[in-house]
Amino acid sequence: MKQNGLWTPTIAESFDPNAEAVVLAGNSEETLKMLPRGSMKLIITSPPYNIGKAYERPAALSEYLKNLTPIVDQLIRVLAEDGSLCWQVGNYVENSEIFPLDIFYYPYFKERGLKLRNRIVWYFDHGLHASKRFSGRYEVLLWFTKSDEYTFNLDSVRVPSKYPGKTNYKPGKDYGKPSGNPLGKNPSDIWKLIQHEWEQGLWCIPNVKANHPEKTIHPCQFPIELVERCVLALTNPGDWVLDPFSGVGSAILAAVRRGRKGIGCEREEQYSQIAHQRIMDFYNGSLGYRPLGKQIHQPTGREKVSQVPLEWSERKVTL
Repeated sequence: MKQNGLWTPTIAESFDPNAEAVVLAGNSEETLKMLPRGSMKLIITSPPYNIGKAYERPAALSEYLKNLTPIVDQLIRVLAEDGSLCWQVGNYVENSEIFPLDIFYYPYFKERGLKLRNRIVWYFDHGLHASKRFSGRYEVLLWFTKSDEYTFNLDSVRVPSKYPGKTNYKPGKDYGKPSGNPLGKNPSDIWKLIQHEWEQGLWCIPNVKANHPEKTIHPCQFPIELVERCVLALTNPGDWVLDPFSGVGSAILAAVRRGRKGIGCEREEQYSQIAHQRIMDFYNGSLGYRPLGKQIHQPTGREKVSQVPLEWSERKVTL
């Protein structure tokens, strides 16, 4: 609906099949019970990592997984038979020791009947620096399906072939014909943060830090672009996309941007308010957003050359 020159999308506070977006306020363990069984084509989220963020209560790893079980049971209930669950995680940290959460989550979901289709490594160049171990620069997205019949639109997320004009050279019926798919190639299971992603055939997805156009007050914000690629590949127009830990609504935005419907569960009121505003901003053309496939800014190293100590600027390297 358009009023006074601005769009007013239907943003519901409880499940409404006619809404474009739904923001469920409260604990997801309770709010998920409002959703119909088998109604969600894609569930995608980055659950709390139990690392002491403002919205977390750190717990032992076994307790952490146990506390998520009622929520996961609800997620499996609402997931469509041909649907997908994408679970993006990093590392649990205890006494400076890391526990890769994807290792623990695989048997956790397997025991509940889900089938792993890909273990996708999302690599990025920028992040927090460690002092007692190498700095972490990747996270893992586990893509599970509920059955062997699931939606996968590979053509929607293909990247250009490295050698688009290459032809078959061996004698036979295909001699001289293109050797690759004319629509491009499969982007693989490594989504890497590089400048020329389309030439390299990798996926460039920067994490949301201070200078990112989507940055809000949320400390661990999902980049819309990361969700958007999953939405394109694993859903069809009109399908529902759910994030049970939606924060400031990035998954909802990825869904509505691509003609799907989005639902988010969020217990922190300030994040829900930001999600509402970002959805309104999208429909009115003012949402801060990093376009899919945009090249990454690469510093030249000369921006502050005047501040480099003279002895470094004059130093020569001898091999």
